[in-house]
Amino acid sequence: MTGADVRRVAGRIRWYVRELTGESAYDRYVAHTRSHDPDTPVMTRRAFERSRMDAREADPREGFRCC
Repeated sequence: MTGADVRRVAGRIRWYVRELTGESAYDRYVAHTRSHDPDTPVMTRRAFERSRMDAREADPREGFRCC
């Protein structure tokens, strides 16, 4: 395997892990917000994660979460 092959595989693994953990959700939010209305202020990552968690906990379809 060449160095380029290793980097390509590592990049794919990184992409998969970011998608699996939801870490890329903030990046998609920022890109969407800036492309649809560039003048709208973008939430910080902390505010985005809090908003996302609040919405998830308020939605009964997400299942019961005890902790």
